[in-house]
Amino acid sequence: MATWTPDPTFYPSARMAMQAPAEKLAYMAILSVEGTEPDALGVVDLDPQSSSYGELINRTPMPNAGDELHHFGWNACSSALCPYAPHPHVERRYLIVPGLRSSRIHILDTKPDPRAPQIIKVIEPEEVHRRAGYSRPHTLHCGPEGIYVSALGAPDGEGPGGILLLDHDAFDVLGRWEVDRGPQQLAYDFAWHLGHDVQITSEWGTPNMIENGLVPELLLGSKYGHQLHVWDLRRRKHVQSIDLGAEQQLVLELRQARDPTKAYGFAGVVISLKDLSSSVWLWHRSNGQWAAQKVIEIPAEPAEPDQLPPLLKGFKAVPPLIADINLSLDDRFLYVSCWGTGDFRQYDVSDPFHPRLTDSVRLGGIVNHSPHPASGPLNGGPQMVEVSRDGRRVYFTNGLYRAWDAQFYPEGIKGWMVKCDADPNGGLKLDPEFFLPAEEGFRAHQIRLEGGDSSSDTFCYP
Repeated sequence: MATWTPDPTFYPSARMAMQAPAEKLAYMAILSVEGTEPDALGVVDLDPQSSSYGELINRTPMPNAGDELHHFGWNACSSALCPYAPHPHVERRYLIVPGLRSSRIHILDTKPDPRAPQIIKVIEPEEVHRRAGYSRPHTLHCGPEGIYVSALGAPDGEGPGGILLLDHDAFDVLGRWEVDRGPQQLAYDFAWHLGHDVQITSEWGTPNMIENGLVPELLLGSKYGHQLHVWDLRRRKHVQSIDLGAEQQLVLELRQARDPTKAYGFAGVVISLKDLSSSVWLWHRSNGQWAAQKVIEIPAEPAEPDQLPPLLKGFKAVPPLIADINLSLDDRFLYVSCWGTGDFRQYDVSDPFHPRLTDSVRLGGIVNHSPHPASGPLNGGPQMVEVSRDGRRVYFTNGLYRAWDAQFYPEGIKGWMVKCDADPNGGLKLDPEFFLPAEEGFRAHQIRLEGGDSSSDTFCYP
C-alpha cells in the first residue's frame, strides 16, 4: 500500500529550509530585447563541480513572441504544510511563467527532466480577462490553497489592479481574490504574514502608466504608487492603507519576515521626488494598527549631464533606483539592488528598525559601468536578486523592464547574470568564475532556484 508523503523540498520552518542541500540549477527568464523573438525560460548550471558551471545549459522557448516574461514561480512550496492547507501532497514541480505584456500564463513541468522544462499548458489572456477581470500578471506566490498572482490592471490597461487565483492542479483561473478592495486601485507585489492572517500589497501603476516607459509628467505629479495596503487574508478584505508620502514614488518589492511569528517586513521605494534618493521602509504592527517607517535611505550621486540619459540630464545626478530587495531565510540579511548606480548592498537587519550596511559590490551603473572580474565595463545594474536557502549564495541579473531599460540605458543593456558568495557573518564577494552574458538580442530577468529559494517559499512554523 502506497503512502503519501510531502514533497521533500517543503520545510515546516525557514530554519529547516536553511539546512537543505545546495541548489544545482537555476531557472531564469530570458527576454527578447526587441520583443520580436519568443522569450524563453533558461536553465543555468550552478554546480561548482560541473564542467558547465555558470553556463546556460538549456532554454525552453515560449510559443509566441511579445510575452515579456517577468516574475515567475513554483506551483507549490512550503506553505502546503500549513495547518489549514488542503493540498499537503502537491509537488514543487511546475513553474508558472506569466507574460507581463501579453497576459499569457505558461505552465512548465520540471519533473521529467529538471534540466529541460516542458510547456504543458498555456492560459491565454482572454481566459484571464474573462474569469478574473485582470490583465498583465506580474508576481506569483504559491499559497496554502492555490497560486496567487498579482496583476497590474484591467484588460483595457486601466485600473484597478489586484490578485487572481489559480488552482494547484489543473491550473484553472479561479477568479479575482478580493471580496472588498476598499480604496486600493494600483497593484504590484504582495506578501503574507500567514501566522497573522494578513496580506500586504504595494503599488506601481496601471499598464497604461508603465508600458511605454516611465512618464515624467506622472512621476513629477506623484501619480505612481506611494502606498502599502493591509488586508485580512482569510476574509479577503482591505483593512488599512499606509501612505508613505506622495513624494515616495514606486513602492515596489515587498519582503516579509520569514519567521511567521514576526509581523514586519521591508518595502523598496524606487525614487524620492525630493532628492532622487531611494529608500527601504519597514512595515510593522504597532498598538493594533499597522505602520511604516523609513529605515534605509540611499542618496543620489552627482553626475555631469553629458554622462546621463536624456531623462536625467536636468537633475545632474544618478538616482540609486532600488529595483529589487531580498531577505535571507534567517531574517538576518537584506539585499538591495540599486539599478541606477550599480550598487548591490548587504544590510544586517537583525534589528529591523536599525539596519546596518555590512558590505556592497558594484557592477554596471548608468555612469560607472563597473566591471566584473571576468568582463570589461558593464551596463545595466544589479536588478532581480535571489538568495540560496542557506544564505551563502546570492545571484542577480541586470535587466528591469524593456520600455524602462531603454530610458535609463539608451545605449542598450547587455544582459548578464552573476553570483556573489555571502559570508554568514556579513560580507559579499563576487565569484570570479561566474559571469553569464546573455545571448545576443536577449536579456535576463527573474531567477528561481531548484528546490526553492529565499523569496519563493512561505513558512507556517517558527
